[in-house]
Order: sequence, then structure tokens, then C-alpha cells
Amino acid sequence: MTSTAAGATNVGASGLTGDGGAVLDHAGCGVLPADTCGWLLAGERVGRVAFRSDGEVLILPVNYVLDGDAIAFRTADGSKLAVALEEAAVGFEVDGHDPVARTGWSVLVNGRAVRVTDAETLARLEATGLAPWANRIDHPHWVRILPESMTGRLVAHA
Repeated sequence: MTSTAAGATNVGASGLTGDGGAVLDHAGCGVLPADTCGWLLAGERVGRVAFRSDGEVLILPVNYVLDGDAIAFRTADGSKLAVALEEAAVGFEVDGHDPVARTGWSVLVNGRAVRVTDAETLARLEATGLAPWANRIDHPHWVRILPESMTGRLVAHA
């Protein structure tokens, strides 16, 4: 596993297991171990949060930081904050790919979104310096995704 100069992360087949053998799922994709999934999450800064709102599934990009095992991002008033206020189930996905090598990876975290309100956690998150990329309006609220499960897959061309 390596990080490229451009910030994209590449995962080779040898990075799947310590013995060099890949564990494959039913579709022939490599199953990534939890520590590799965590490493990949830590190496990226943009992911997609998926949730249900008004009877539809929304999948929206956010830039994020890791706060321990939790994923944290800033948001404005709206659907993402409403989901956090309900402490609803969400999905969070991060991926990368190399079209030349025909490889890619994906990490999916399922958990609960919660609005951050306690002063200690807010101070810790503010200290990260995370600023929303979409900055035309204020994003004063912090949301944490508390993971309940995490899975990862590697797609490689044979």
C-alpha cells in the first residue's frame, strides 16, 4: 500500500493479507481487513455520506477528519444536520482507483450520525482546522458518524 504524490491511495494485492494471499468475496473482489480499511480512511479527506431524507436516499460528498474511530464533518442547517439530530443510520463511503492499472478500492462504514454539542469534542474538532470546501454559506455544525460496521473491497484486474 502506498500513497501517491497527488494524494490518491493505491492498494496492491499484496496489501490484502500478511501471507500475500487474497481473501475474495463472491464477486472475486479482495476483502480488505479492518486495519487496512482504517488506514485507507485516514489517508483520504473526501467521502460520501448516504442517508434517507424525505423518502429518498441521498448520497452527498463531504470533506472529513477522523476523530478516533468516528468520522467527523462540518455541515450547515439542512438534511445532513436533520439526520444527525435524529441519530439516524447512515453509510459513509470512501474509494480510490487507478484506471490504467484497472484497480480500485472501496471502504464502507455503517453507523449512526450524531450532532456534536459537548464543548470538549467541539474544541477538539475545531483544532483539526477542517474547513468545508463548499464555503459559500456557514457550516457551523459538526456531525460525527459513530461506526457500527466497516467493510472494504479491492478490485484488481487479473
